[in-house]
Amino acid sequence: MSEPIRVLVTGAAGQIAYSLLYSIGNGSIFGKDQPIILVLLDITPMMGVLEGVLMELQDCALPLLRDVIATDKEDVAFKDLDVAVLVGSMPRREGMERKDLLKANVKIFKIQGAALDKYAKKSVKVIVVGNPANTNCLTAAKSAPSIPKENFSCLTRLDHNRAKSQIALKLGVSADDVKNVIIWGNHSSTQYPDVCHAKVKLHGKEVGVYEALKDDSWLKGEFITSVQQRGAAVIKARKLSSAMSAAKAIGDHIRDIWFGTPEGEFVSMGVISDGNSYGVPDDLLYSFPVVIKNKAWKFVEGLPINDFSREKMDLTAKELTEEKETAFEFLSSA
Repeated sequence: MSEPIRVLVTGAAGQIAYSLLYSIGNGSIFGKDQPIILVLLDITPMMGVLEGVLMELQDCALPLLRDVIATDKEDVAFKDLDVAVLVGSMPRREGMERKDLLKANVKIFKIQGAALDKYAKKSVKVIVVGNPANTNCLTAAKSAPSIPKENFSCLTRLDHNRAKSQIALKLGVSADDVKNVIIWGNHSSTQYPDVCHAKVKLHGKEVGVYEALKDDSWLKGEFITSVQQRGAAVIKARKLSSAMSAAKAIGDHIRDIWFGTPEGEFVSMGVISDGNSYGVPDDLLYSFPVVIKNKAWKFVEGLPINDFSREKMDLTAKELTEEKETAFEFLSSA
C-alpha cells in the first residue's frame, strides 16, 4: 500500500459532492491500492448536513478511507493537500447578472487560492468545478503564486462526455467507440464542441466522425447547441443541476491527470493558455485538447482549424477575455 494522499472536496454537503465522494473513497479514481485522507469543506450553515455525509462515508466501511475530516475552516481543509477539488461556488440566482456572479465568486476563489498557497503542498493538483469554472480557476491560480499555474485545471470533461455521447447515440455505438472530440473555450453556452478531429469505431475500423455521419447540417447545428445547452435541459427536466454526470466527469478528469491519457487519445480540459496555441490569447483559462503523462498535461499541437471552427473558438475566447477583465477588476479591489 502507498502512503495516503490528502484529497479535499469543497461544497462537500452539495449534490455533486454527494455523487462524487463514494467514487473517491472506493478506489475507482486514484486506484485500488491508494489510501486516502478525505477532507470535506463547506460553509458553517451546512455543517449539520456535512455531518450526515461524514456518517454515510463511515458507514460505507471503505477500506481505502484512512480518515474523513469535515470542517468549515480553511487552515484545516487546505493543509498538506495532494489534490483539491473545488466544487463549491456561488450559484447563479434568478435575476442575477453574470457580473454579480463573477463578483461573488472572485471573493470565494481568491480566499481559496490564498489558502492553497499558504497551506497545501506545492505539487497539489487543483480541479475547479464551481461555475463560472474557467474564470474561478484563473482567480484561484492568480491567488496562489507559489503553486505552478499548470497545476490548475477546470472541468470541461462533462461537455466532452456529452459530445461523445451525442455522437454515439446518433451512430448507435458505445460512447467508448468515440474518441478525440474537443471542447474549446469556456464552460458556458459559447463553448465549441468540435468533432472535426474525432474518430469513431464502426464495423471494426476507425473513421472520422464527419465521414461516418454524413450529416454536416446536424454536426454544425443541432449537435453544437444540444451540447452547449445540455446543462440547462437537465435543470429544466430534473429541477436540479447535473450531479451524477458531473461527478462522473470529475472522476474521469482526475483519473487522467493521475494515470495519463490512453495512447492516441486526447481529452478536453480547461488549462492556462500560453499565447502560442491555436490563436488563443495568452493567460486565459481556456479548454483545449490535451494529452497527459506523468501527471503533466501538454497541448495537442498542429490540428488544422477550418474557418467555421476559428469563428467559434474566437467567440468563446472573447467571452473569456471579458470575464477575466471583470473578475480582475474585482480581484484588485477585493
